[in-house]
Amino acid sequence: MKILICSDGTPSAQTAIDLGGLLAGPLTAETTLLGISERSEDEQPLREALHKQAQSLRQRGVSPEIVVEFGEPVLQIAQQTSKTMYDLVVIGARWTGAVGHYWRSKRTYEVIKTIQPPVFVAIGERKELKRFVICTGGKEFIEQAVKFTGKLAAAVGASVTLLHVMAEPPAMYAHLVRMEENVDQLLQSKSELGTNLRRQKRELDRLGVSAEVHLRHGIVIDQVFEEVLEGNYDLIVTGTSQARGLLRHYIMGDLTRDILNRANVPVLVARAGPPQPARTLWKAIKGLFSKPRGA
Repeated sequence: MKILICSDGTPSAQTAIDLGGLLAGPLTAETTLLGISERSEDEQPLREALHKQAQSLRQRGVSPEIVVEFGEPVLQIAQQTSKTMYDLVVIGARWTGAVGHYWRSKRTYEVIKTIQPPVFVAIGERKELKRFVICTGGKEFIEQAVKFTGKLAAAVGASVTLLHVMAEPPAMYAHLVRMEENVDQLLQSKSELGTNLRRQKRELDRLGVSAEVHLRHGIVIDQVFEEVLEGNYDLIVTGTSQARGLLRHYIMGDLTRDILNRANVPVLVARAGPPQPARTLWKAIKGLFSKPRGA
């Protein structure tokens, strides 16, 4: 595995160094420490700062290659990830105190939407990465993200919770809510949600990762952070989808943006595959009342 850790050489970038090291060490990853300066006269101070930051990585058994580039940071990160196929990019995320849609540095969101590899956004002061929660959406296209997260979890010895939040349905469907609150019953059903969650959990089990499924009802973003608080998770995993068309970029949905805005723990923005054709409402409801053969 290849990991790119981005730094501007300032003390605030140390969080990205520390969290990147928590992953790079157990993964025995080839690691590049990329320093970016917007002014050429800052080259020497930047190099000195990067060498100091690299020391903390070496203490974890990681020997990073140090690369220094000049120019606009998002463009330089994009060029670096185009030259080398990285499996993961680690970036910092300063909170700007802004209001509206974007509460962190604009560059954080731009990097996520621009580059191809998954992006690990270093937020908070976690000393270990042992409990992951994946916001699955219950759809097939998130499975690529589940597999990637499973590989990280297996390397660091983390457990994974597959979290699915459902909107509160009308009262006439209360019996369906009761059925779906029973995780075992849901995972045995032929419903789209049950089938996808069962397959995702099976993939994590195959990787040797301790995995469980949690279901919640209500406003998605509120329920995500209630789960994070109650579960004391060290990492939130959410996804982005690739936009259609000739220009390759990623669409960061409202949920991912809101998680980045509000999180006080690291966030992994994984890459989802293309959505599959939706099932009809009738098939989705009908599947809830069916069990797979042999169950």
